[in-house]
Amino acid sequence: MEVTVQTDVYVIILITVILGIAIVLLSKKIDQADPLAKPTGIITPVLVGIQTIYKTVCDNVGTKYADALTPYVIVLWVYIFCSNIISLFGLSSPTANLSVTLLLAFITWVLIQITELKFQGLGGYLHSFLEPIPVMLPMNIFGKFSTMVSMSLRLFGNILCGGIMMQLIYSFTGYLSGLIVGLFTSAAPGTVFNFLAPVMAPLLHAYFDLFAGFIQTLVFVTLTIVLIGNDIPEDAKKA
Repeated sequence: MEVTVQTDVYVIILITVILGIAIVLLSKKIDQADPLAKPTGIITPVLVGIQTIYKTVCDNVGTKYADALTPYVIVLWVYIFCSNIISLFGLSSPTANLSVTLLLAFITWVLIQITELKFQGLGGYLHSFLEPIPVMLPMNIFGKFSTMVSMSLRLFGNILCGGIMMQLIYSFTGYLSGLIVGLFTSAAPGTVFNFLAPVMAPLLHAYFDLFAGFIQTLVFVTLTIVLIGNDIPEDAKKA
């Protein structure tokens, strides 16, 4: 039986390697910086980003649990955003693959279940499937998994849609370029340089790749923080 490796796997490995190297280099740079001096260079935006994420996590889960959750949220932010915008470099976006988004949503779902078990106990967790009445058991089971499915499909659908739209735009500009050149020459269809793409595509890439990629990353990460925070009692957050 022949095993076929999806091209997305190579892109995932590439992103992982690049991010791993970047994290190590940035960590060393931060460790070597003077803690009493004003941050400069790349350290400034990195620290601002980390502090912003940490504050958001603290607001939702409390300071006590923010230290444990923030590293995951930061990695999630960086990985999803880089995966969303890597199509700008001519590579397929891993988040346009349902297997990838489903795995990311599954990790978040597992963290949500762990949080529920921690604060409700096994008995309370199992009893939640019977609330408000036992007849709701099938719906509660479905609802327990619906979060994972909806988060994965939302990210997958939006990124895939953006990629399809750009492919259609390139096809249209290519056709239009050939049509315009055909009015003045006898060039065969498909042999004309798509000169309209560099004019129209950059602005559309800014929307479908950068803007949409940022928004979808923000939505996925925000849902992760909020859903985990919702299962932590208020008194535990303030402890």
